[in-house]
Amino acid sequence: MWVNLSAQVKVAELLAESTITSTRTPSVQTPALETWSRLLRGHAELVRDLSAELTREHGLTINDYEALLLLGHADGGCLSRTELVGGLKLTASGVTRLLEGLEAEGFVARAACASDGRVAYAVLTDAGRIKLEESSRSHLAAIADLFEERYTQAELETLAALLGRLPGAAGGTSCGAP
Repeated sequence: MWVNLSAQVKVAELLAESTITSTRTPSVQTPALETWSRLLRGHAELVRDLSAELTREHGLTINDYEALLLLGHADGGCLSRTELVGGLKLTASGVTRLLEGLEAEGFVARAACASDGRVAYAVLTDAGRIKLEESSRSHLAAIADLFEERYTQAELETLAALLGRLPGAAGGTSCGAP
């Protein structure tokens, strides 16, 4: 789910500060680019803060939490590694490293497909489900606090509707615990 945003944020900041114009592109001081820049900067800061809080309180990175959450929402708490790659928006090797850490902690177990030995599944363990439930309480409270101290309920509904129109933003798994 998380890509390296630092480079994108820097580019967006440079573009937002620039007054360069050309015949091929409009002035970069547009509402669209300002929105993009703020979205990237805000997202990067939120991810840093929420991940630090999850690590401090529960020993999980935000990607660890997202993996446990995806597994918690899946039938039988089980997903193929390919499904996790798609859900987490990480590379295959990134998912492998992430799962190795979760397996070492006992939160996820590896299972082979009975019909195809090339397919490996990640299965949420009882310890993983407990960790997900514990971390969800404080993580969801942190998210609610973060937004509710800055926006009214009406503004949050409007913001959710507007962001829901972005590609890939509508639908999907909620941040809530299963």
